[in-house]
Amino acid sequence: MTEKAYSKGSSFPPLVDGKLRLYSMRLCPYAQRTRIILANKKIPYETVNINLKEKPEWFLEKNPLGMVPVLEHDGKIVYESTICNEYIEDIHKQKSVTPTDPYRRARDKMLLEMNSKFTTAYYKAFLGLKGEDAKSLIEAVHASLVPLENAIGERGNFYGGDKPSMLDFLLYPHYERIEPIRTGFHADFMPIDKLPNLNAWVSRMQTVPAVKETLFDAQTHIDFYKSYGSGKTDYDIGLK
Repeated sequence: MTEKAYSKGSSFPPLVDGKLRLYSMRLCPYAQRTRIILANKKIPYETVNINLKEKPEWFLEKNPLGMVPVLEHDGKIVYESTICNEYIEDIHKQKSVTPTDPYRRARDKMLLEMNSKFTTAYYKAFLGLKGEDAKSLIEAVHASLVPLENAIGERGNFYGGDKPSMLDFLLYPHYERIEPIRTGFHADFMPIDKLPNLNAWVSRMQTVPAVKETLFDAQTHIDFYKSYGSGKTDYDIGLK
């Protein structure tokens, strides 16, 4: 399937019988969550990329919320990144990354909820980096990261301990984008000296094969965010 994004007015690409399809957007961190779990389990699938600014009409029939990722397989539709990943875990038992201990699963979900406070602060700060409130917005990002910084310091190399867990895969994509923001927009964004555990975790995650298979280089993220910030997002940015 072409990496070019399908837009409003485009024809629906025919399904292949028995093949898992992922509706995605190449640089969306939420879709990357599902691409990572698929890569980790080595599950064959095809990708249909969506222009989220000019969504095809047929895509809204798949997911009325108009967001990615969306999975489609044998007439079944699943959307929302955490639900997609849990569904994949349920139907493909190989290389499970979900803790078996109920309390650990509960703790992981609590950390994922804490992470949602970070992502809210993250987008608000990014859009306000050139404004008068930039310093306070960045401070809000740092404050939201303290529980995650402390947790990875207690757990080891990964949130899963010695190896990545589902929580690691769900958290990672937004953190891949921190260095590009530091490099291209604001040097104080998630500084290494204030958040050493998280920054070290990001570096370790980037050595994980499934993550390496899905990540983009810093310049691609920088170019995309410049486009995003201008309101003229190019969904095919970085394509040759």
